[in-house]
Formats: sequence, C-alpha cells, structure tokens
Amino acid sequence: MFTRTLEDVTPVEWGNGTSHRLLTETDKMGFTVCKTLVRKGTNSALQYRNHLEACYCVAGSGAVVHKDGTVFKINPGTIYVLDDHDPHYLIASEHEDLHLISVFNPPLTGAEQHRLSEDGFSQY
Repeated sequence: MFTRTLEDVTPVEWGNGTSHRLLTETDKMGFTVCKTLVRKGTNSALQYRNHLEACYCVAGSGAVVHKDGTVFKINPGTIYVLDDHDPHYLIASEHEDLHLISVFNPPLTGAEQHRLSEDGFSQY
C-alpha cells in the first residue's frame, strides 16, 4: 500500500493544460490515474490509439465532441468514456477551467505529451 499527493508529482504540460500523473506504469496497477486541467477557452483535438480513457469531471464545464460531430456536455458529476480509441475534441468553457480525473488503460509511462496542431488529432 502507498499514498501519493499532487505535490509528489511533477505536472506534465500537454499543450492546453496540465496532467498530474498520480499512477503510472511503474506502479504496476494496470492503469493510470491523472488529475487533468484543461485551460478555459481551449479546444484540443485528441485521440488515444494505444489506450482507453475515462474522464470524470470534478469542476468546471465544457464539452467533448466526437469526430462525427456528436456533442456531449461536461459538468461536475459527468463521466465521459472513450471506449473505441475515439478521435474527439475536448473543449473547456470560455469562462472556467475544466478539471478532470482521467483513467487510462493500459497505463501511461508518464512521459507522454500531446503535440497539438491544426492538421489532425494529437495521439499517443
């Protein structure tokens, strides 16, 4: 058994926010848990080709837009699940940051970073 706090980990800057990777592959739990901040007013084109991801909103608001255009509103108490390596847009509202608890399977090494660009979905 062990404990870890946000202060124990160095946040990873991923382009439009930060990710505190609280559990990673080295912890041998079989999944990763992150505290994710998405900066207000940002729109990120993302896709996880090697991981499944679920995100639970703990504060703020925004939306997840599937590549096909389907919009899912995100507010505290909402979980969104990317169960098919879905390309998507993660959008934080204009007036507040979006705060998520993100779970990845298989686990992240912890060093992954998005390469956000206009020409496609950032992936790892």
